[in-house]
Amino acid sequence: MAILIENLALSICGLIAVYAAIRVVLEKDTMRKLPFLNVLSFAVSGAIALILPHPLSILAAAAYFVGSTLESNAIASAYAGGRHRDE
Repeated sequence: MAILIENLALSICGLIAVYAAIRVVLEKDTMRKLPFLNVLSFAVSGAIALILPHPLSILAAAAYFVGSTLESNAIASAYAGGRHRDE
């Protein structure tokens, strides 16, 4: 029963990742792509934690999640104009 639940959770993460990847590719507006890019990183980090049956897999998933979140924030910041100086 536990294996069935794990496979179901992994399948749901996979479907969400595929949907988000398709939306990122097909979306024309860059600002509308960014939320789907974040969802994609959530799904991939969840899949990493579900695929690897080891306690360190949670650390690997957390590291991937933090790195991809920082990357998404950097992209959004650069697209918005970066840091503004008050002069």
